[in-house]
Amino acid sequence: MADAHPKFDVSVVTPDGPAYEGEAEMLIVPGQAGEIGVLARHAPLVATLKAGSTRVHLGGNEIIELATGPGFFKVETDRALALVDDAVNVQEIDDARAQAQLEAAQAELAKLDAGEGTGDRWQLEQRIAHAENQLRVSGRTTG
Repeated sequence: MADAHPKFDVSVVTPDGPAYEGEAEMLIVPGQAGEIGVLARHAPLVATLKAGSTRVHLGGNEIIELATGPGFFKVETDRALALVDDAVNVQEIDDARAQAQLEAAQAELAKLDAGEGTGDRWQLEQRIAHAENQLRVSGRTTG
């Protein structure tokens, strides 16, 4: 049986290794200027990603959703690569870990605002957004 939609190779990679590698019918990533949807045979593309939801559509109704941190996105012929700071499957989000990440980034940002830190503001803001994104996604069944 032939697939209704052609598939392409997808990799979502963090500094700790791949969060997802395989084929997909569609990939949606959180681009800096808005969501970017990619299908097979998409034109080449390079983009900056912000913290948000990355969705890998495998076919049928099967979707893998990842809460991803900021990073970069590259599309080549039938291949898409997202290099992100962090990626957590929404079904595996650890609320305590996300809360700890949020508090640590907020503390570093407060030090930076007080002139006591040397971190990068954009990176800290993205870490905060990623932690908040994990908490938002994991709590959506109660809200």
